Amino acid sequence: MLGWALTFLIIALVAALFGFGGIASASAGIAQILFFIFIALFVITLIMRVVGRSS
Repeated sequence: MLGWALTFLIIALVAALFGFGGIASASAGIAQILFFIFIALFVITLIMRVVGRSS
């Protein structure tokens, strides 16, 4: 999932470089959403490992 976020970030940067503001904005938004989903899943996984290890 982090790979997809980075892909959309690169698409956003390239689109912004060429002046496609709408595409850049949409790609940056998608990259941001995917990044936060990745972070949330990562934190949940860490919590589950700590809880599972202690019992």
